[in-house]
Amino acid sequence: MSPIPPQPTNLSAFLDSPNQPLRIAPSPLPTPGENDIIIRNHAVAINTIDPAQAAGFNVKKYPTVLGHDLAGEVFAVGSQVTRFRKGDRVIGHAWQFLTGEAADGAFSLYSRVPARNAAVLPEGISYADGVVLPLALDTAAAGFYQETHLNLELPTIDAKPASRGEVVVVYGGSSSVGAAAIQLAFNAGYRALATSSPRNFDLCRNCGASEVFDYKSSTIAEDIARAVGSDKFVGLYNAIGVPESFDVVLPVMEKLGGGIVANTKPPGKLPENVSARFVLGVGESSFPLWEGFVTEGLASGKLKCLPNAKVVGKGLGSLQAAFETRDGPVSAEKIVVEL
Repeated sequence: MSPIPPQPTNLSAFLDSPNQPLRIAPSPLPTPGENDIIIRNHAVAINTIDPAQAAGFNVKKYPTVLGHDLAGEVFAVGSQVTRFRKGDRVIGHAWQFLTGEAADGAFSLYSRVPARNAAVLPEGISYADGVVLPLALDTAAAGFYQETHLNLELPTIDAKPASRGEVVVVYGGSSSVGAAAIQLAFNAGYRALATSSPRNFDLCRNCGASEVFDYKSSTIAEDIARAVGSDKFVGLYNAIGVPESFDVVLPVMEKLGGGIVANTKPPGKLPENVSARFVLGVGESSFPLWEGFVTEGLASGKLKCLPNAKVVGKGLGSLQAAFETRDGPVSAEKIVVEL
């Protein structure tokens, strides 16, 4: 008889209480629900929400395992999963933020992910590059596709989507969420106008922005209104999400005649013709995007892994330093740790 191969062992970065260093320790190997996949992670990315959770934000119980973005190989599939098989290279979004379960955090060697929140990663794209996308795509999707938000159409894999004659403005286009939002809008036939610092104009254009504006310009509201022209303005996606962003966003909205701003709560009362919609970047609103576009978009090159990954370490022990790097001066990059 052939020897039985040893069962893989899991290792996780545990948060035991708020503002404590992550503790690296063995952990149970996750088991998939019928609609889940288990992923052997090869790279994880750091998002703004991760240090916030490390300080105690929306942690349901301790110890827990944080982390949203992951890329790796499928280790096991649930009984109802048909889109993936063991050994597939994938990217996915872990749901610890919603479930509170340590097995659903990305900062482990093995993590559980909803199969509908994952996509195949082509052989030509590294795990470090692919892992910049999941949370960014979901956050953009939550603002774009919900009926209560911008209610946009999904992107297509057509070589050149037909122009809709409609315009989306993306404030913060060089952030990971902004880069995703520009790409989703462009691939659905919308004209995307973006803001960023001048050094990141080329990044926004590479994502599909037709025009990019310096967010510090004193004439930005007039310039964006002029660029919209006779096309229909369908909403603004605020990819930065801090209260100070409304110092620019509100003048732009006033010039455009009002409408919906997605992704953040305003710092105070808004004009009557401007509505703000808060975005939670994890949930079922992005499932159609993952199932109908992400795999094919990556394979065709229509969906690009932007902004670029900045690998700052290897192994779960590098996560603590990665948090500190993420809290520093990072621009047009995504902080990544390889496992």
